[in-house]
Amino acid sequence: MSKGEIDAVTAEFFGAFDNRGGRAADLDRIRRLLLPGGVIVKTGPEFAAYTVDEFIEPRRRLLCGGRMVEFSEWETSERTDIAGDIASRFGEYRKSGILDGEAFEGGGTKTIQFVRTPEGWRIAAFAWYDQP
Repeated sequence: MSKGEIDAVTAEFFGAFDNRGGRAADLDRIRRLLLPGGVIVKTGPEFAAYTVDEFIEPRRRLLCGGRMVEFSEWETSERTDIAGDIASRFGEYRKSGILDGEAFEGGGTKTIQFVRTPEGWRIAAFAWYDQP
């Protein structure tokens, strides 16, 4: 059942950014899914490492302030390895939306590290790479 729980946490994580149809992105959900000391890393030319709050706040401004609308991202493939109370997921994803009035599409790769806590599986860290 652990894989199903990890699948559910992953889907909930991707869904936190969704603001299609005028719905508000539920970025506070990320605080429930990640450990408080979780680490978030963006690779590539704009490399950055974030705390949970450093990651959420700029995305809240972008997704809830009207600049980015009709946004969603979703997993297209994944591989999940589970060993006891730890798991690692490596997956491809796609995303689309409208930024400053311009439609866009993209994709990339995410790796997510999970740990099983007394409250269930939580994300300890994740990193992503956007395809150019």
